[in-house]
Amino acid sequence: MEKKTGGGLFAMEIRAAERLGHFPVYLFDKLDADKTAVQARGVDVISLGQGDPDEGTPPDIIAELARTAISPANHHYPSFKGMPEYLQAIADFYRDNFGVALEPGPEILSLIGSKSGVGRLPLALVNPGEVILCPDPCYPAYIPGMILADARIQYMPLLEKNQFLPDLTQIPSQVARRAKLMLLNYPNNPTAAVATQDFLKEVVQFARKYEIIVAYDAPYNMMVFDDEKPLSFLQIPGAKEIGVEFHSMSKLFNMTGWRCAWVAGNRHVIDALSRLISNVDMGIFKPIQFAAMKALKNGTVFMQKMNRLYQERRDAVVNGLKELGWHVPPSRGTFFMWLPVPEKDKESIPFALELLQKTGVLITPGRGFGEHGEGYLRIALTVDVERLKDAVRRIKEAGYIYNPPQPA
Repeated sequence: MEKKTGGGLFAMEIRAAERLGHFPVYLFDKLDADKTAVQARGVDVISLGQGDPDEGTPPDIIAELARTAISPANHHYPSFKGMPEYLQAIADFYRDNFGVALEPGPEILSLIGSKSGVGRLPLALVNPGEVILCPDPCYPAYIPGMILADARIQYMPLLEKNQFLPDLTQIPSQVARRAKLMLLNYPNNPTAAVATQDFLKEVVQFARKYEIIVAYDAPYNMMVFDDEKPLSFLQIPGAKEIGVEFHSMSKLFNMTGWRCAWVAGNRHVIDALSRLISNVDMGIFKPIQFAAMKALKNGTVFMQKMNRLYQERRDAVVNGLKELGWHVPPSRGTFFMWLPVPEKDKESIPFALELLQKTGVLITPGRGFGEHGEGYLRIALTVDVERLKDAVRRIKEAGYIYNPPQPA
């Protein structure tokens, strides 16, 4: 920035706040830069990196948006809390799918995307120096809010031997006593693991013992495969006494760009977050809320259709990579797959970058999700089956084959 002073010019140095230096490089910004560099060479990149559904929003939801957007009555500032009808539709969704009773208003708050709510929750609840229990690996967007709250982060390793569930018995009691908040996310991004009712009952008991608030991030909880049944944290006895659940229209109804979500559960937690959001944010555009109501009321068939589609894609990748000798555990939920790097002597970031350079297939290195993500790769099933098969073909042609030698 240049500014005149007298007869000359001087350059004023603009420095960002020091707290930004504690933020990690946002993983998907880096992936986009790598992808752009490869595309600049004329390569057709198959992007299996970011979890953004490729299918469009259902036509009846779009039609409801268009219908309600015509009315000038819907053009004003919306309440940040959410329209009463929208909150009631969310309560009905929980009642019908999970048998959970929620009171619209005190137990449900609208959000402009669940990322915004989860990221701001530490600012509403946690004092400097208090402990937050956070999974590792985790969705990277959790980290900035914890840093801004000046919290102490205690990571809970998600290990394959524990089905990628945190082992609560390994949290030292002195740490647990200082903890204010625990973050959990199932079905899990990035590991695609699914929580069990027994595990969530253990979480409730642990949280009650140490008086810890639980924030359960569940944007994929209706996206499960095979014999899995959708599970809400709030259907666990006692969960509403100690925690809240974040949910979103984004992944279930292919509405990522619409920014429409909510948090439900403990009214005291919601009141604290509401007080923060009322000062820094606005509500969801009313026609988007009307569209969401339409989706929540009539969306079961669509969600089942999408689950079948993602399961078909999952199976195509599992079968294709297994033929190349990769170890590919079939995911039980989300539209992600989490698999070990096939070369044991290579870390995830170099392997993923090499794969992109040699094949034009972009996958996400597990290290980008935390220390315990090292050694793994995440694949997003957000392209069609033929495109996924093409990705496997490219990987094969580039020589990433690990079949054991056959006996003579």
